Amino acid sequence: MPDRPTANEIQNTAMTAAMAAATRAAAQGEVPVGAVVYRLSDGHIVATAHNRRENDADPTAHAEVLALRQAAAQRGVWRLEGHGLAVTLEPCPMCAGALVNARIDELVYGAADPKMGCVDTLHRLCDEPRFNHRMRIVAGVQAQASADLLRSFFAARRRGTAPPKPRHDTSQRLREEGKPPTDTTAQ
Repeated sequence: MPDRPTANEIQNTAMTAAMAAATRAAAQGEVPVGAVVYRLSDGHIVATAHNRRENDADPTAHAEVLALRQAAAQRGVWRLEGHGLAVTLEPCPMCAGALVNARIDELVYGAADPKMGCVDTLHRLCDEPRFNHRMRIVAGVQAQASADLLRSFFAARRRGTAPPKPRHDTSQRLREEGKPPTDTTAQ
C-alpha cells in the first residue's frame, strides 16, 4: 500500500494545478488566477477553475467562486468540509466570504494581494473569530511563481502583447434573446 501524501505534498500539488489553471486564464486574456478544490484526506482534486470575468462578462466569475461551484455541484452539497482550496492569489473579500460559507477547512494561497487581499493583508476574514467557521490558512505556497505570472501578464498588457480582453456586445445579445436593448446610463 503506497504511503499517503503529506499535507505539504498535497498543498504543493494543488498549487501546481492552480498555477496551470492560471496560465490558461492568461492565454484567454483573463487575469491569471487559478484555483483548485481538493480532498484533504488524499489530495484528490475535485474541481479546477480560473478567472472568467472577461469571458463571461460576470463580476463574480473569480477562480475561487467557480471552483467552489464546481465542487459543490459534483458533490451535490454546498458544504465542502474535508476539502481545501488552493489559489494563486490571496482571495478578495467576496472569495474569502465564499470560502467561509462553503465551510472549506484549508486555504492555501500563493501571492499576497496588497490591493484586495482579505485573508491576511487587508482583513482576516477566513479566521474571523466572530464568524461561525474558520479555516487553516497556509500562505506563500509558490508565491514567487504566482507573483511572476501576474507581473508578466500585466507587463504584456501594458506593452499590448497580451491576448486581448474578450469584448461583449450586450445590445446584440439582448436582441438575440428577443429583449429590447436598454441603456441605463442615459437616465
